[in-house]
Amino acid sequence: MTKEKLLQGIADKLKEIYGEDYKGHYFADFQKLVDLWENKKLGTSSPVSEKTTYLITYGDSFYEEGLRPLEVLHKFLVTYVKDGITDIHILPMFPYTSDDGFSVTDYREINPDLGDWDDIKRLSNDYRLMFDFVANHISKSSGWFQEYVKDNPEFENYFIPRDDQFDASGVVRPRTSPLFHEYKGENGTKTAWTTFSEDQVDVNFGHFPVLLEMTDILLDYAQKGATSIRLDAIGFIWKESGTTCMHLPEAHAIIQLWNLILEYFKPNTQIITETNVPHLENISYFGDGTNEAHMVYQFTLPPLVLFTLTTHDPTKLNSWAKTINKVSDKATYFNFLASHDGIGLRPTEGILTDADRQLLVDKVVENGGKISYKNNPDGSQSVYELNINYSDALINKTEDTDEDQQNQKIIAAHAILLSVVGVPAIYYHSLLGSRNDYKGLEESGINRRINREKLELGKLAGELTGSKRRQTIFNSLLDLIAIRKQQSAFSPIASQTVIDLGNKVFALERVNDKTGDSILFILNVDHQETTVHLERKGIDILSGKEVEDKLQLKPYEFVWIKE
Repeated sequence: MTKEKLLQGIADKLKEIYGEDYKGHYFADFQKLVDLWENKKLGTSSPVSEKTTYLITYGDSFYEEGLRPLEVLHKFLVTYVKDGITDIHILPMFPYTSDDGFSVTDYREINPDLGDWDDIKRLSNDYRLMFDFVANHISKSSGWFQEYVKDNPEFENYFIPRDDQFDASGVVRPRTSPLFHEYKGENGTKTAWTTFSEDQVDVNFGHFPVLLEMTDILLDYAQKGATSIRLDAIGFIWKESGTTCMHLPEAHAIIQLWNLILEYFKPNTQIITETNVPHLENISYFGDGTNEAHMVYQFTLPPLVLFTLTTHDPTKLNSWAKTINKVSDKATYFNFLASHDGIGLRPTEGILTDADRQLLVDKVVENGGKISYKNNPDGSQSVYELNINYSDALINKTEDTDEDQQNQKIIAAHAILLSVVGVPAIYYHSLLGSRNDYKGLEESGINRRINREKLELGKLAGELTGSKRRQTIFNSLLDLIAIRKQQSAFSPIASQTVIDLGNKVFALERVNDKTGDSILFILNVDHQETTVHLERKGIDILSGKEVEDKLQLKPYEFVWIKE
């Protein structure tokens, strides 16, 4: 892309974002930003491929006495994971005041409790890194907000005060807390829009200096080692009276602006959008497939996989998966089963019934999990997410009584993750076969802490050889990833076709049109053995065995068949 094309694109997007409020100096200010970054070396990222697998982790998920947490994370990776994982998503690693990192006080500094930028640099020498950009909101203790409550004119419009003329009746909320909070200011009470909590204050992208500053931060991340940037809660960033204040055209235009800028300064840097919403809303962030998000979080996958392996019925997973295919040569899905948050149920709207969702709610409660709710515009509340370790959520207590079968079921769920179109991302507790952290839940009173336990590295090392569960799950997942890397049929842009092979089987074929490589994935979703009749022959690349017209699959057994 030429600089001239970049600047023209920036001008067009700024006019699209600000409309009648656009001022001529907006483009001039962005041009100065471009000129400033023109003299800095950002390099080029390599594109994602079938070799790409993300690990989702906090900077302090692992600890060891005498070492900084980021050092311990690096040690864990190079010692145990090695090259099994290519990309590390470090959840917010900046100074913060609440929500385990998602109330950032300073976007440009590393939390000193974790380490420093040198630790990030060393980590980036061995792994590609995904930074978390909490662009929608900032801590009330941040410098920006403190200047706002002091009535500093420079920050007067950085946040959104309550306005009786603003119709917020249709605003979509992911929480039950108030939309606005009051804060003590030097000259009286100040109010501010708070989508998530009293300590997480939404920044005002409608104020041009905010967009300019956020764009500079984005480029700063790219320069300091980010090959992927996750845009947290990005659907909320634009507010307009009388709307839901979700997924507004201006929000999409801002992401398209950032796509344009990163493509110029550091090609192949992945913009990944995080919007825990119904499927069609979620995939709107692909834009035209080339101009917006490079990946969107596949939020529908976790609850559907859980539902399928709970009911032993692939019908709804099949129906949904038939609508999922290659997006473009530049965009694909960010697939995951577990994360630092819970299992969102909003993405199942229109796919699962209320009775289906209640079945999952009841199971999670039975398995020791918690339920989190959200407020609806009509004043009612509904389930927002299920808070539980994903592996514990999978188990059916009356059926999966044998440890070997439990482990196989957990591995089977991840076989789906590793087979569907897109790029796989595995949460560290899933990779390690962890269980519900009741101590963290009880001590904090925070539902999401049930799946955020911090692990002492020495103890973990012993469990990776001494605990059958940890050892089996950890080694099996890394083995699957290693095999997957060698198959171009698992390219993020290879096509996907769902195959109907009976009411106890989930099956799909991945085909790489460029290489001609194809893989047929077949999984028994039942807790009993099943027989599958095929019309083809091939080799199961997992076992090396030849497969003919009849396939016997044990409970939760799966194959990758290559002709």
